Amino acid sequence: VQSVDKWEKAVNSLLVDINSDIYITGSNAYLLSSELTTLLAGRVLTIKIYPFSFKEFIKEYPFKNNADKYDKFDKYLKFGGMPMLVNMSDNEELMTNYLNDIKADIKYYEKVYEIVEKSKHKFNPSNEIQEKIGRIVIIADAAHSFGASLKQKRSGKLADFTSFSFHAVKNLTTAEGGAVTWNNIQGISSIELYNKFKLYSLHGQNKDAFEKNECNNWEYDIKVPAYKYNMTDIMASIGLAQLKRYDNMLKRRKEIIEMYNDGLKDCNVQILDHYKNEFQSSGHLYLVRLLDKDEEYRNKFIEELAKQGINCNVHYKPLPMMTAYKNLGFCIKNFPNSYNTYKNEISLPLHTLLTDEDVKYVIDGFKRTLKEMKCINI
Repeated sequence: VQSVDKWEKAVNSLLVDINSDIYITGSNAYLLSSELTTLLAGRVLTIKIYPFSFKEFIKEYPFKNNADKYDKFDKYLKFGGMPMLVNMSDNEELMTNYLNDIKADIKYYEKVYEIVEKSKHKFNPSNEIQEKIGRIVIIADAAHSFGASLKQKRSGKLADFTSFSFHAVKNLTTAEGGAVTWNNIQGISSIELYNKFKLYSLHGQNKDAFEKNECNNWEYDIKVPAYKYNMTDIMASIGLAQLKRYDNMLKRRKEIIEMYNDGLKDCNVQILDHYKNEFQSSGHLYLVRLLDKDEEYRNKFIEELAKQGINCNVHYKPLPMMTAYKNLGFCIKNFPNSYNTYKNEISLPLHTLLTDEDVKYVIDGFKRTLKEMKCINI
């Protein structure tokens, strides 16, 4: 049910006119139980569902007629008691892929948290938040991934704290600025945490401009010597307007990406996958790698596209190639993977004002340039 937009409003509306118990099923991969409690009105109880026992498994699983108790037990030992398996018609390949997906998901998080756990003995919390989490805090730079998901878990929920950018060129923009999200922390009030963010974003003042302009409410205090990074109300209003149309923006980006994928499928290029069963991209960039080509060829390719009015970009130039980092002693030769990813990458135009005709023009120009430059020695 968590995959349905605004599902909680529909559920809460059922409680308005009728006195009833409501049972909702769904995985907690998308929402934590504490968040469900926040979204739903009234008293909420969580009923945990566990895998099938062997007795339940042999009752529900579609065994072949000649399967004896030893065959059944072997099947249970091999595949376990995940309820979804009973719907897979004893297709072992499908069952194996399903379990491998679960295993891969677990491994992904285990790898991150294993690093954190290994450092626990060195951990000396410097504030209440760190103390409550009980380990090194994991902070993610989610950049432009607003709307993306991995294993049905939205970007913004994979780490303890996540920052998003709403810079002018991002999918969702407030002209400048961004947002911070965090998972619920046992023993820490999210409201208090939110107020602390507000405090530190506005010079440490305990009242904002609107509060100080209320009648007889002029006096304020500066609690800590803090920063000035609050988002203005004008910028926030742009963001709210963007949010209302963001689903359609993501949909249009996906349409453009699929047109590019289809148009370039026969070219000798590598394209970044945006959409698979286990993940969904925000569709911010369309990255293409010119296979077996070098940096000089790539730069010439961009130049030729520019002559046709097609403006491309490169994402991204590695930091060791930047002057500031060279001056700090960094050398790109020590980062061959970064350089090899960069040297033949091109980002094609991708924004929601592109028409289908625009996309076709870019595809035609790209393929034409690819064909013409086959004969050019760089």
